[in-house]
Amino acid sequence: MRSGNPALKQDTFSVPYSQRSTDVMTLNGTVNKCFISGMILLIAAMFVWERFFGQAEPVPPMGYIWGGSIGGFIVALVTIFKKQWSPYTVPLYAGLEGLFLGGISAMFELRFPGIVVQAVGLTMMVFIALLMAYKSGLIKATENFKLGITAATGGIALFYLLQIILGFFGVTVPYIHESGAIGIGFSLFVVVIAALNLVMDFDFIEAGAESGAPKYMEWFGAFGLLVTLIWLYLEILRLLSKLQSRD
Repeated sequence: MRSGNPALKQDTFSVPYSQRSTDVMTLNGTVNKCFISGMILLIAAMFVWERFFGQAEPVPPMGYIWGGSIGGFIVALVTIFKKQWSPYTVPLYAGLEGLFLGGISAMFELRFPGIVVQAVGLTMMVFIALLMAYKSGLIKATENFKLGITAATGGIALFYLLQIILGFFGVTVPYIHESGAIGIGFSLFVVVIAALNLVMDFDFIEAGAESGAPKYMEWFGAFGLLVTLIWLYLEILRLLSKLQSRD
């Protein structure tokens, strides 16, 4: 099995038989952990949002953006390498990412009023649509499907990494971040790839439940899904900003 999500790999749910117990991962348990993580993220994001829009003197969001992104990245690495710590690290990751998303969302909302509601709505619609398509068998996570999405996700990650490196030297990639046809087309492509990663996340979580993974893997499954949803939301936010810039 393959997944474009770096948090979910082939041996993610592989557990020695001697370490297995009757207290195992279930789909319902993972859903509950996803809900809890999502609520923590939402509360943290709303806290930053209120600090920016709900006060007479708005608090600049850059501190939350940098603190949330750097802290979230460190906690994500710890979670990936220490899966058994997931019950503690995943809620912390959700809170840090909530601070980051709250700050980013506030900045986009300031420039494009109403864009955050649209991005959140589209993200949830895509999530529900793909979940229904997966459960109905309309979309199946075949080996060729996984290979293609993994390759595309890796290519996008390398491209973004190259952009960061070039940025240190004052070099920018033309057209990609502009509101022209190339920029919008690129964002649409990335949104599609991010959305299709959800299908593989569903497949891996289901596989973990069927294989009798330990209970803490419910939190890790929620973590993997949260990573993809955050990526999808940011890409939709970026796409909508390009579309509104054309008006």
